[in-house]
Amino acid sequence: MASGFFAILDDIAALMDDVAVTSKIATQKTAGILGDDLAVNAEKATGFLSSREIPVLWAITKGSFINKLIILPIVFLLNWLYAPAINYVLILGGFYLAFEGVEKIIEFLFHRHKKGHEVIEEIVEEEKSSEEIEKQKVKSAITTDFILSIEIVIIALGTVLEESHPFITQILVTSLVAFIATVGVYGIVALIVRMDDAGFKLIKKSNDKGFFGKLGHILVKALPIVIKILGVVGTIALVMVAGEIFLHRIEFFHGLLPAWPDVLKKLMLGIVGGLAAVAVFTLGKGMYSLVAKK
Repeated sequence: MASGFFAILDDIAALMDDVAVTSKIATQKTAGILGDDLAVNAEKATGFLSSREIPVLWAITKGSFINKLIILPIVFLLNWLYAPAINYVLILGGFYLAFEGVEKIIEFLFHRHKKGHEVIEEIVEEEKSSEEIEKQKVKSAITTDFILSIEIVIIALGTVLEESHPFITQILVTSLVAFIATVGVYGIVALIVRMDDAGFKLIKKSNDKGFFGKLGHILVKALPIVIKILGVVGTIALVMVAGEIFLHRIEFFHGLLPAWPDVLKKLMLGIVGGLAAVAVFTLGKGMYSLVAKK
């Protein structure tokens, strides 16, 4: 009886060891997408009032956890029923990411300066619907997280499948990587968006003197710069992740421009895919407006 009990413990220990080793490999393989995820979500989580930053970030984090809870069983089920379906879902997600990235680039490049009355109208509109704007941003962030989460989960699952691990290991490893992704990414984002608060506290505690006083000022001054950088990096990351999905998930592009480095190919495919998505969206929106008028 005792030997059977210890045998079970030994099996559990072996399983946990297997999960730990495989999770490490899977996390390493998802490091690139996690970096993009961080840049994108940090950009999405900024731009709110200081008092709303943590509530908004918590709302996005909860949404991210829910995304993982939805994605994990669906991915396992699809992988069992019809594995190619995962590919199609990722490609559609890639178009969404490309659309978001390219739309931001277009807005930046062709943004015209507003006249005085337009600015006033915009400010009044924002004041009237600040809650709606916040909800829209949170929804957009969660949607983007959903697409990125799919890729993270699929990469993690692919790592486990390569090693031909049992089903229980597949579930544990993929779930663990998904959990680490959410906690790690949004934990770092929380630290970034609260940089200025940390700076003010350092200034206050040090009476604005010495090393900590200077460090506090650096943190306060650095936050707007960091946010701007994250805005740029996040937009590029959206396009690059989309391009990576197109490059690796669409067979036609596998041998595309072999002399080109992957970075350029991803960027090109992301931009082209984004432009196509923007064109389709604009056309669809125009057609809907015409139909609605009739």
